[in-house]
Amino acid sequence: MRKPARWFVPEVDQEQVRGLAHALGIQEPAARVLSRRGFHTPESARCFLRPTLDDLEDPFRLAGMHAAAQRLRLAIERGETVLLYGDYDVDGTCSVVTLTKAIELAGGKARFHIPHRLREGYGMRPEVIGQAAREGVSLVISVDTGIRASEVVRHASSLGLDVIITDHHLPEQELPPALAVLNPNRPDCPYPDKNLCGAGVTFKLVQALLTSLDWPKARIRRYEESFLKIVALATVADVVPLQGENRIIVKHGLEGFRNLRNPGLRALMRVSGFPDGGVPSAGQVAFRLAPRINAAGRMAHAEEVINLFLTPDEEQARVIAEKLHGLNAERQQTEQEIVAAILEECEKAPVTDDQAALVFGGQGWHRGVLGIVASRLVERFCRPVFVLGEEEGEAQGSGRSIPPFHLLDSLDAMKDLFRRFGGHSMAAGLAMDAARLDEFRERLNHYAAARLSPEDFRPHLEVDAPLSLSEVNDESIAEVLSLAPFGAGNPQPTFVIRNLEIIHSEVWKEKHVRLKLKSNGRWLSPKAWNFAARMDELRPGARIDAVVSFEEDPYSAARGYAPWSAQLRDVRAAAGAASGSVIG
Repeated sequence: MRKPARWFVPEVDQEQVRGLAHALGIQEPAARVLSRRGFHTPESARCFLRPTLDDLEDPFRLAGMHAAAQRLRLAIERGETVLLYGDYDVDGTCSVVTLTKAIELAGGKARFHIPHRLREGYGMRPEVIGQAAREGVSLVISVDTGIRASEVVRHASSLGLDVIITDHHLPEQELPPALAVLNPNRPDCPYPDKNLCGAGVTFKLVQALLTSLDWPKARIRRYEESFLKIVALATVADVVPLQGENRIIVKHGLEGFRNLRNPGLRALMRVSGFPDGGVPSAGQVAFRLAPRINAAGRMAHAEEVINLFLTPDEEQARVIAEKLHGLNAERQQTEQEIVAAILEECEKAPVTDDQAALVFGGQGWHRGVLGIVASRLVERFCRPVFVLGEEEGEAQGSGRSIPPFHLLDSLDAMKDLFRRFGGHSMAAGLAMDAARLDEFRERLNHYAAARLSPEDFRPHLEVDAPLSLSEVNDESIAEVLSLAPFGAGNPQPTFVIRNLEIIHSEVWKEKHVRLKLKSNGRWLSPKAWNFAARMDELRPGARIDAVVSFEEDPYSAARGYAPWSAQLRDVRAAAGAASGSVIG
């Protein structure tokens, strides 16, 4: 049975909100959101609303950057072939593309290795390094991987190879003995923005390389802007907070989609249903572009993504993009089958509050989709979940978490169970002896039960501010939407509207609901996605409190209606609870 979500409704400093609205020349709904999210002064709010590329941090503030940039520049000058060792997800592949293009622009030569997810698994392997050494490679640069690859780095050194690590995952207590380790999360790194994804760290290396070249500043800026398109894809896909530099990267990177020159990006946009010249939102990147990029590494080989973004040939780009589109459809089917199998298991043995963390295992489950399956189950059960596929005596897969529970710390606490593991607070991967799966389930549940309570297993909904229908107009909603890009760390704004009367409700496409709501002579017609099962709460004549959000709606605008639409996020019987409260 669905547990009702808790609503967290903040108190509103009305004087501060009025001051922000007046100083910025905006209406109060957007000013309330800015205040709620910590932008209490006009100056901080302006920087958030209109960030520039000049606000990016100096790449040389990253520990190890001077040594890394100097060694890379030397490799280019000597004509050395540089091996880029990446990961198979969007972050890793976009990192490889970015650094490959930068090295080639600077006159150098680069090749890449992306591991096959099923045959090689995550991380750097010594046999790949050995082969590179035999083929004359003298510099290896890891991208979005390598921070826990100390043994592989030692092996590379024994073969005479220099290694530069660029990564953002949490390091072990001792860093790999590389020539340079670029990672804002290493304990001794003074870099102020710790939230860069792997491609973000790679971009900082590219910035450092470009500034070392004898190029005019205008030329360097043009290339930076060009690289930001690919880096923005990775930043959104890796679900890092869209704050600070990440906000700058995504805001400017996505705006660059108005004028795409890369044949691969254009082809990807077309198979994803975007018109030429269309600018995707961060949400559309997450749900339409990123899954197609990720599908290559999940279902086949991620080198297809590198080929897509590096090819100058329009026809080859079209063929690869259509292949990724097909792989994504295959991925969706495989994912749905595993989710259905797990939910059927849960019907027979329902999840209870005694189960603080869940571990599911299945023979032959496709490892390429297990992280997505885990995410779906976290959404459903609101607790940490691992999903592992068993094959030839090994269980391997991924986990996802909820904010109160640090996933990597939990694995560190029982590291004797695993052949290998890694990740961060919200996502992790592991491999272990399948015979110890029950032990892992028991130990993880015991660890989680000591740190979580049943209240943590209820969904919660952070509300930004109260809203009245009298404040809803095209201008005020446009100002709210100007706070985009929305995603992790800067979610789509939500508002609570009190004491609405339901005038009309109807089920739409079997699982969704269309509504018409009224208050003091004003109307709102939100869509309620996947609310058909809650129609008993949405009967005409009922009075409700509703949490809503807004999004751009080009389809509505093209038909002559408002250029935005409203979505119902949650609903309660009208209670008139005051702000600054937890409801539920």
